[in-house]
Amino acid sequence: MEKYDYIIAGGGAAGLSLAYHLLHSKLREHSILIVDRDKKVKNDRTWCFWSNRPTYYDPIYYRSWQKLAVIASDTKNVFSLGSYQYCMIRGIDFYAYTRQALEARKNIRFLTASVDQIIDGPEYSIVVANHESYLADWVFDSRFSPDIIQQGPGRWHYLYQHFRGWLIRTEQDEFDPSTPYLFDFRTAQERGLCFFYVLPFSSQEALIEYTIFSDLLLPSDAYDEKLKQYIHDTLMISKYTVIEVESGVIPMTDYPFQRKLGNRILSIGTRGGLVKPSSGYAFLRIQNDSAAIVRSLEKYGHPFGIPHSPSRYRWFDSLLLEVLQRESKAACPIFLDLFTKNPIETIFRFLDETGNIAENLKILASLPALPFMRALIRLL
Repeated sequence: MEKYDYIIAGGGAAGLSLAYHLLHSKLREHSILIVDRDKKVKNDRTWCFWSNRPTYYDPIYYRSWQKLAVIASDTKNVFSLGSYQYCMIRGIDFYAYTRQALEARKNIRFLTASVDQIIDGPEYSIVVANHESYLADWVFDSRFSPDIIQQGPGRWHYLYQHFRGWLIRTEQDEFDPSTPYLFDFRTAQERGLCFFYVLPFSSQEALIEYTIFSDLLLPSDAYDEKLKQYIHDTLMISKYTVIEVESGVIPMTDYPFQRKLGNRILSIGTRGGLVKPSSGYAFLRIQNDSAAIVRSLEKYGHPFGIPHSPSRYRWFDSLLLEVLQRESKAACPIFLDLFTKNPIETIFRFLDETGNIAENLKILASLPALPFMRALIRLL
């Protein structure tokens, strides 16, 4: 059997990010095998995130913005992001940029195959892919399936952030390219928390997504109908061309994902619980986690010495998920108050789980109290 220092099961955002962080560390000469059944040659998704510091992926930002807007039926609030910027990376650019750097190294190999099994052991693990076996000192598993979540009524929350987006091009100047719409709530709140998300690339081109936080998915044509209605009736755009279509389903759950899957196996990415339960954002969290794994390997010789966020943030996530699941009509006022009553940088630190207790308490005090009190009673 071929032997590697590290085998990464899954070559998506988490797997490629970890390999890229290893490439830029003292461990760059260690052998790595990356196994994925897809060669990642399509633009299958986009990632957005806010950041106030450089990342490895600054060169491939497709767009970045210094402002964001939150819109309701009677108000439009535009926020300057201060020291932050809101960044977007296209999947195809991320795959090409990362794989090009990794494939240039002789000690890193890509294998196009399905992972059949991972067998843990005290001294090494075995990864079986397309009926071939490979040895590794450490295995990092990013393969996610909803089946790994042990759903129990009243114990954990499990919602979906599901969306469908159109990249459209208009005949006239219709968009302000300086200001994305993070939330546009000008739509019926009939299926859960519903909003539109608009990323303008130019005055005539934008990605428009209809997004829902709920426990049920919709037929494809239901999303399309909402997009048509929003573009025509709300944005007042009558002539446009749909250039690309994207869809996605992101798990929003407070289920405690297990990180250490064995003596030699660590879960990463969505499987490792890196999707923020109450917002669905993951890309920057994955970068921070990849850096922490590398630091643990360098310092301790194993990947398990990674820090945990303060436990209060898990409570905050559970409370919001309880509201979203049981009282979805209260969710829109909560998000409006969050963004209109707090400094944007404080909000970002809260969502990034880096804010201090005083900041957290001020944010909680700015939100409608009754839905959270009822949610807290139900959880207790």
